[in-house]
Amino acid sequence: MIVVGVDGSRTGLEAAGWAAAEAALRRTPLTVAHAVPKWVCEESGWRYAEVGRWMREGAENVLAAAEDRALREHPEVEVTRKLLPGDPRTALIHAAEDAVLLVVGSRGIGGVRGLLVGSVAHGVTTHARTNVVLVHELPRSPHGEIVAGVDGSPSGLRALDFALAEAGMRGIRVRAVQAWAWPQPTGFEPADSESEQDTLRALRALVAGRNPQVEVVTEVIHGHPVEVLKEAAAGADLLVVGSRGHGQLAGMIMGSISQALLHHAPCPLAVVRR
Repeated sequence: MIVVGVDGSRTGLEAAGWAAAEAALRRTPLTVAHAVPKWVCEESGWRYAEVGRWMREGAENVLAAAEDRALREHPEVEVTRKLLPGDPRTALIHAAEDAVLLVVGSRGIGGVRGLLVGSVAHGVTTHARTNVVLVHELPRSPHGEIVAGVDGSPSGLRALDFALAEAGMRGIRVRAVQAWAWPQPTGFEPADSESEQDTLRALRALVAGRNPQVEVVTEVIHGHPVEVLKEAAAGADLLVVGSRGHGQLAGMIMGSISQALLHHAPCPLAVVRR
């Protein structure tokens, strides 16, 4: 099952469309979910009952629009609507506990103008225990490839395997990218061609044989990981990163690189945990 959180916004509908395509690829059901305050779901005769009914009707319209978008693009997908009571971040995380993927739009109708990522998208992507896809603007002319950020960490390897599986389903290639040389207090270390070649050989060895059916391009690029991945993913179908890589503090759910890419990814971003 895939769960997509919707709220009636344009990015929410884009997320529903993306999630439907993913459900079709995986041949799995899709749940479109929308959260409302708990009291809205309580049908009682108290003084605000009429307001609650009005909000429930609005919520059902949001769910219906998302279901329509999903079925219009992929009528073969089994779609279920789900109205969730409570805070949307917590509600979506709980609803997706057994899902293979949780999908959300980057900014909803409650987003503050100028913010790149809304509070719900940020909260869900940061704290969910399942794999999450954050849908920004969809690329108009995708390159037919998935970019995976790899750094040799267990989290990075999970991201690579996720990217390979996705590419296998889509029949496209993977570009495995590793940023080389972290910034020092005085700036980036000077490039050393021998060390760079060693890193490239290690990356190729890491990728070799993991999924022989998928074409893989490997790149080692000198620069900060956020800028490197942002540039590499321009026009990609999907950018895939691990939740945290080398250098992250133990106990952190999400590292600084994946956090930064929430705001700067130029295409849909998958944050892989499982």
